[in-house]
Amino acid sequence: MAEKPAKAFRSLNRFITTHNAAGEAIFSGTLSEDMPIQSMADGADFSLAYTSSHFPAQLNADADIKEYNDYLTSPPGITISTGNVCRIVDMQPGATSPMHRTVSLDYGVVLEGEVELILDSGEIRLMKRGDVAVQRGTNHAWRNVTPDAVDPNTGAKTPQWARMLYVIAPAQEMFIGDKKLGEAVDGIGVRAST
Repeated sequence: MAEKPAKAFRSLNRFITTHNAAGEAIFSGTLSEDMPIQSMADGADFSLAYTSSHFPAQLNADADIKEYNDYLTSPPGITISTGNVCRIVDMQPGATSPMHRTVSLDYGVVLEGEVELILDSGEIRLMKRGDVAVQRGTNHAWRNVTPDAVDPNTGAKTPQWARMLYVIAPAQEMFIGDKKLGEAVDGIGVRAST
């Protein structure tokens, strides 16, 4: 695999809260605050910010933290059919994800850069920092179209990464007429959703 271009983004942290015996809010010390990163075959970096295997979430006795810790060693598919996933994805300069569909309701927020949301119909929308995509089980791809940074002194161009935040919740089975629309994640580099 070719070496990844340099990334100007800072490392990510996630701060998990819980309660002490008196019922006061505290920060959990169960897991490191450093957000883990899974490098994908296409060069994207997936950070699994948090997961829950239940809806509503089971917070008593930190059951959700234990479940999330299990997913850190055996990452879920894009979705978890009984809970939700919060993920941050860094996309290499110029990268385009494979076309894919999950049976889920996804909120995708551009944190850094510019990203095109491409639908299988050919429709495209340019998303800039702060823009939100409401992805409703449709077949789609993401393309990093962030403009190169230009050094004002030399004119040298540096390709730029893009960073997105996704919150993914399961959906009921989807149908268009009599046709069932299932998950299609081949080539994306993650296992099938559970």
